[in-house]
Amino acid sequence: MNKEELEKIKEKALDEHIPIIMDDTLEVIDKVLKEIKPKKILEIGTAVGYSAMCFSEYLQDGGKIDTIERDEERLAQARENIVKVGVQEKINIIEGDAVEILPNLNDKYDMIFIDAAKGKYPFFLKESLRMLNENGVIFADNILYKGYVMSDYNKHKQRTAVRNLREYIAEVTNNPELETQILEVGDGLAITKKHILAKA
Repeated sequence: MNKEELEKIKEKALDEHIPIIMDDTLEVIDKVLKEIKPKKILEIGTAVGYSAMCFSEYLQDGGKIDTIERDEERLAQARENIVKVGVQEKINIIEGDAVEILPNLNDKYDMIFIDAAKGKYPFFLKESLRMLNENGVIFADNILYKGYVMSDYNKHKQRTAVRNLREYIAEVTNNPELETQILEVGDGLAITKKHILAKA
């Protein structure tokens, strides 16, 4: 992996105000990935490919990341970036809308990273749980959404996104089959695992 190129891609994305994973969020995810040593990762929302490239470092030999993106301009940048960094063998970009693609995916994943349309998080969760390996983990980024989610915010165009993020949090925290931590890193990160019942 060409770390120098990766750093340049990060700087360019920040300069151009393209939303990429924040350093403190990445730090938390890195620790978990070191522990679980994933074979298969699913990312919902590629953007310019920065987070997928960062995650690829922790894949087992022969491991793969499937990443979904619908924005054509970002897709072109991601494809170019992945080659520049030298990780094209590890990352499979799927072009299209995650809402249409996810129901047709039937792989099992050790880690799923949700970082796409906030209003669709409950749908992404339902599909992710279906594809998550028993010891897998789901990360949902931007879960606190500029603080709106935990405030009494209900104004203007972000109202649907905020309502659906609250629904996501309610589902992952109230479902007895799931174990979730919500961390105030970046713009909020939810870490969800399936609750493994102790064998009698």
